[in-house]
Amino acid sequence: MKVLLTALGIALMATQAHAISRYQSMRMSCDEVRSVIRDEGAVILRWSSKTVANLPRYDRFVSDSRFCSVNEVAAFASVPTQDDRSCTVKKCEMVDPEDDFGGSRIIIPGH
Repeated sequence: MKVLLTALGIALMATQAHAISRYQSMRMSCDEVRSVIRDEGAVILRWSSKTVANLPRYDRFVSDSRFCSVNEVAAFASVPTQDDRSCTVKKCEMVDPEDDFGGSRIIIPGH
């Protein structure tokens, strides 16, 4: 039993946590942003606010719902890039399982 616990501990230490990559969206084209999201599955994109000077903005963007939590679904969103003020990407949004009308999922904005 002691050997099994020791082996399990070593196996857990050997497994590295996958850190999520961070990118400045305004330094990339829309195609580049979409490409890194597709290749990595999930990334954090950062940019500056359009309305408040020096206010950094950021969010996590995903390639599809596999990278979302159980009560979330990948929904369309946009992010500013070097060549597109509103590059269409996806990010995880909460869904309300009680509002499931005919199999469609209702997205709760801002959650």
